[in-house]
Amino acid sequence: MYELDEGKMFINFRKGSNMKNTKIICNKRFIIGEIDSRLYGSFLEHMGRVIYSGIYEPDNELSDEEGFRKDVLEKVKEMNVTAVRYPGGNFVSAYHWEDGVGPKELRPRKLELAWKAIETNEFGTNEFICWAKKAGVTPIFTVNLGTRGIEDAIHYLEYCNFPEGTKYSDLRKQHGVQEPYGVKLWCLGNEMDGNWQIGHKTAEEYGKLAAEAGKVMKLIDPEIELIVCGSSLSSMNTYPEWDMEVLEQTYDVADYLALHQYYAGQDKGTKEFLAQTLDMEEYIKTIRSAAQVIKQKKRLKKDMKFSVDEWGVWAVPGNTVNKEIDNEPWKIAPSISEQIYTLEDALLFAGMQMVILRNADVIKIACQSLLTNVSACIMTEKNGGLWLQTIYYPFYYFANYARGIVLDTVSEGPCYACENFKKVAYVDSIVIWNGEAGEVVIFAVNRDEEQSQEVEVQLYEFEVKKVIQRISMTAEDKKMTNQENHSAVVPKEKGDVELNADTCRMQLEPLSFNMLRLEVEK
Repeated sequence: MYELDEGKMFINFRKGSNMKNTKIICNKRFIIGEIDSRLYGSFLEHMGRVIYSGIYEPDNELSDEEGFRKDVLEKVKEMNVTAVRYPGGNFVSAYHWEDGVGPKELRPRKLELAWKAIETNEFGTNEFICWAKKAGVTPIFTVNLGTRGIEDAIHYLEYCNFPEGTKYSDLRKQHGVQEPYGVKLWCLGNEMDGNWQIGHKTAEEYGKLAAEAGKVMKLIDPEIELIVCGSSLSSMNTYPEWDMEVLEQTYDVADYLALHQYYAGQDKGTKEFLAQTLDMEEYIKTIRSAAQVIKQKKRLKKDMKFSVDEWGVWAVPGNTVNKEIDNEPWKIAPSISEQIYTLEDALLFAGMQMVILRNADVIKIACQSLLTNVSACIMTEKNGGLWLQTIYYPFYYFANYARGIVLDTVSEGPCYACENFKKVAYVDSIVIWNGEAGEVVIFAVNRDEEQSQEVEVQLYEFEVKKVIQRISMTAEDKKMTNQENHSAVVPKEKGDVELNADTCRMQLEPLSFNMLRLEVEK
């Protein structure tokens, strides 16, 4: 099928093949950046069944002595989640952290305003930290800058991080926690640009509040890192002016600007739906530029980093969530927004993860939203077991094998056009070099519904030794899920790789997620 044309960069394909051909070129000297392990984070919010019967269910026989579901903990470790953001989310903007500490029998039941539920506060700060230690994840806390502000933020920090001898550090010790938690990552509010947010503010209002809160928090603990709210979506009317104003106010004290992004649009057709990663690319490119403008305007040397601390695919149509809430308001842990993901959703999910990795030089934190039951990788049954959504598998393979350095690649192959995107590559790909492990790992999504794609990867200055693993995930129907048959859409091992010197070739099935691990000389 192939002929190697000596002296030329590309391999010529013989005519007659009914497959489309994509060529990818990379060189170990051309890099984008090193992957921060925190890019494989997730998110827990007091919303629906994320916490209660998600990660915490004392009455379940699968739970441990502290009420944490052992089956969920096992899968969290297996998928290699590295960081988790808590407690929100919209929930945090009316949350009193003091309600979730101390003896459980004394904790108040409160009206939870973001999702119109009853919050029992049975699970709070101390439970989360205990769970995070068992899960082996880095905690990321969010402070309430909606209904509260500077004073509440510093009290929360004092409770968590100050050793002893003050009101809130001694309160922690009274609660049985002698050593400070040492939480190093703090989000200053959540989605404050959104009019849905309790305590919504203008960019100037939020920026000034966040700057002052951050300044005082760093007086208490100079080692913490702070994340300020950027635009909640690329479609926000205030984007990117919001981001520039917030950076204008907070650049000196902030370490990261937060980006949030969800995509829906399954009804627009597969081509349009999967092409939305191009919007995400443009969103990040714009925010990077905005940060650079403010850096130069303020004559600073510090480069702003970014945290995509909420991202995912949204699969609930219209205002279904609001209808679910309004039909049965003020329940404890109601089953809301329990989205069921298809193969098609998983391909967009994988594409979004590749966008984040392609910006690994500046994006250092990312939190898939959410971990359990709501737009989740893991679905649990009350008083029962769990099953894994289609999106679990791309996360698993990226988190376990996309380690090391992102290589800057050049790709040439067929493209398509759709309503909002005029040039979309059928094959979306990324190449990772893990020098410590002696691996090059290639990830690829075939967006083509009808045809396989022949992919050829040229690896310059690498000595390829052998194939370690090759997997592909596809299904008979792009709308297939794992809800009924839990193994309907899962990755499968393949043996279709051809190696030739520094070149490898493989065939990507229509609508598929793919990974190829190659052993290379260290």
